[in-house]
Amino acid sequence: MKSFKNFIVQFFILFIIWILINNSFDTELLITGFVFSIVASSIFCFKCDVFSDIKLTPKALIYTILYIFVFIIELIKSNFDVAYRVVSPSLPINPGIVAVKTKLKSKMGRMILTNSITLTPGTLTVDIIEDTLYIHWIDVKTVKIEEATKDIVSHFEKYLEVIYG
Repeated sequence: MKSFKNFIVQFFILFIIWILINNSFDTELLITGFVFSIVASSIFCFKCDVFSDIKLTPKALIYTILYIFVFIIELIKSNFDVAYRVVSPSLPINPGIVAVKTKLKSKMGRMILTNSITLTPGTLTVDIIEDTLYIHWIDVKTVKIEEATKDIVSHFEKYLEVIYG
């Protein structure tokens, strides 16, 4: 059952990417994309368990869309913050590595969380040990795990918890 779920999820992802890249609903292109998506999913996904943690529910789909918007907002905010620090050299920075905790249990959920943190300017995931993430932060506001978790992780984690558990 898990391998079939992985196959279906990968097929839909590949087929949607095919449609977006080609920007056309021409019948020949759709059939070609359908066939290539089935072949690629068959080759790569029956033995993998990459998508086994994802929840295929309407609530998870809504939270996925919300997560994308939250990520974009956090990305824009952090870009402006880092840009402001670059053009204002007098602005103090306090770089350091802080420990934060995550409630996420799935590998995919943790991977997306750490990538989201790393893609957001001003933070970089350095290491993961069990449920603790070590984050390099451009301006450490606190070294307390609970407060750092709230500042860095909580924006993303509440959505990823619904999507991946």
